[in-house]
Amino acid sequence: MFPQHDFWSTLILLLLILDPFGNMPVFLAVTHQLEPRRRVWVTLRESLIAYLVLLAFMAGGRGFLELLGLRQASLEVAGGVILLLVAIKMIFSGSETMFGQSQQREPLIFPLAVPLLAGPSALAAVLLLSSANPGAVVLRVGALTAAMGITAGLLLLAEQMFQRLGDAVMRAAEKLMGLIVSAIAVNMLLEGVRSYFQMR
Repeated sequence: MFPQHDFWSTLILLLLILDPFGNMPVFLAVTHQLEPRRRVWVTLRESLIAYLVLLAFMAGGRGFLELLGLRQASLEVAGGVILLLVAIKMIFSGSETMFGQSQQREPLIFPLAVPLLAGPSALAAVLLLSSANPGAVVLRVGALTAAMGITAGLLLLAEQMFQRLGDAVMRAAEKLMGLIVSAIAVNMLLEGVRSYFQMR
């Protein structure tokens, strides 16, 4: 799937899938009733929960595939399909949120940590990375840590960024990221199909 599983390519892939710009409207909508200091705590807590979930999937990805008897090609095709659906939503949807427009309670795990950050596409990506390159543990963990740290930092700045850049610029950034994710998704699908026919 990826010619070079180096730190930067893995970091960029994870950032694109975590989609901090696209998730900003959701975070703002779900946490708008919280005080600013409490909103910072909730953002950091939910980011940490999502990080731990993704880290667990990354650590147990290869064993999980072997337990279920799944092939690498199957995961590549499934991950490509999920990523493509995410990319289509990023490109064609507006900034309306999918969760909790009328959220009254402080969010815990759902919907911010799971499934917004640690969603199906992110879980599929870390599973695929861990199974495709099982030896580069430090690289994968480092890239995931950096990606989640950057995502959390951007989410903390969401309100200021919306005030300065405006909704139109944020939508454009999300759609651009969606185009890049769609290209990655198509590449995953093609690699999965190619691997499947090579194994037959």
